[in-house]
Amino acid sequence: MEALIAIAVGVLLASATYLLLSRNLLRLILGLVLIGNAANLTIFAGGRLVGSTPPLLGGSDTGAMANALPQALILTAIVISFALIAFTMGLIYRAQATLETVDTENMRLAEPPNEPPSVPGTEVAEPAAAPASRPAPRRRRTAAGAAE
Repeated sequence: MEALIAIAVGVLLASATYLLLSRNLLRLILGLVLIGNAANLTIFAGGRLVGSTPPLLGGSDTGAMANALPQALILTAIVISFALIAFTMGLIYRAQATLETVDTENMRLAEPPNEPPSVPGTEVAEPAAAPASRPAPRRRRTAAGAAE
């Protein structure tokens, strides 16, 4: 049984790696889901699937017992995986709303499209244009409510 679960973990990790290396952000989420499931199966297999020794208590009836430690670890891993996926989905939703794409090759806001990369120290500073009129400075209020 452990060999079958080890093969399943390997297949899940290979599929997750393939999906994480994809350019599409939706595939990235699916890759994160698969990595979380592979981690859960690894913890489950580490909790000894077979065995006649009781996990915590000594006694004669060991057939109805289950190891509580792997169950607690898997539950914790599920919660952490869910939080990571929810956070990533929020980031991807915001990126899609701003950039109107989920392809990482089209998300190049930081790089101007037709400008060569600049070398540090070779930029020529252009004089800043003076503003036509400056707005009046805002008065800050203190904690007591009086204007400074």
